[in-house]
Amino acid sequence: MGEFTEKFSKGTFKGILRWPQWDAFLEVLRARNDGQWYVYFIGEGVPAAPLSTEAFLRFLEEIDTLLRRDHDEDYLGIVYADDLQDPGMVKIFDPNNLGSSCGSSGELILPGWILSRLAPEDLKSQQITPEGRRRWWNRLFG
Repeated sequence: MGEFTEKFSKGTFKGILRWPQWDAFLEVLRARNDGQWYVYFIGEGVPAAPLSTEAFLRFLEEIDTLLRRDHDEDYLGIVYADDLQDPGMVKIFDPNNLGSSCGSSGELILPGWILSRLAPEDLKSQQITPEGRRRWWNRLFG
């Protein structure tokens, strides 16, 4: 197990429960935008290089729009970071693929996207990427 997988599977993550927390966290991510962030869209291949600063800012804007549109709730609760002030890894769950909230199905639901300062490793997802999400991703980076 590599460093990325170890941190992903055994690391401690804090939930971002409310939209104002998300807004503040986006500002932290924007401030830490130094060209060292990988964005791993689970199921679409492991990125070979970090995003440029411009591409990372575009991703943050687009994921914010997507979450607000598709997770139309007064709470967030589907974004987790290893550190809210100095993040190194962020898990963003797809609001259209949350699975069973109690975990009773026994199915492991992976995040839709992982932001990481470590080079990602293949998590070997068996999840099928919905065509709408693939089109969204390709519109951003295709």
